[in-house]
Amino acid sequence: MTTQINPYLTFNGQCREAMNFYKNSLGGELTLQTVEESPMADQWPAAMQKNVLHSSLIKGSLVLLASDMAVEGEGVPGTAISLSLTCSTEEELQSCFSKLSAGGQVQRPIHDFFAGKIGAAKDKYGIQWLFYYTAQQQ
Repeated sequence: MTTQINPYLTFNGQCREAMNFYKNSLGGELTLQTVEESPMADQWPAAMQKNVLHSSLIKGSLVLLASDMAVEGEGVPGTAISLSLTCSTEEELQSCFSKLSAGGQVQRPIHDFFAGKIGAAKDKYGIQWLFYYTAQQQ
């Protein structure tokens, strides 16, 4: 797998509805995972268990990612978008995270996540970034 940047939409409880709309509009295969279905379920309050933790709509090279996991205080409709950087190596993940978060704000340091690593930062221009690396990509 090569390094990719994909749009990552953030909703506030409407992710399932929105992603089904995009699937009906664009086609492709939709995968949804709720908080309660994840290994991280015990880290979230009961009120969030039905929220979509992560979803992906894939049709060929089209990849649209989304979640209900908005950052508190953010999420103006139409502006709740992040860039999701899927890195090809752990070293690339560390380097990109360090460079893109410089002068910005680290929101979630890089940490273990399922079969890989994840982190989040807002760059100095206010753009939200999600950083991923999964060892199975190689």
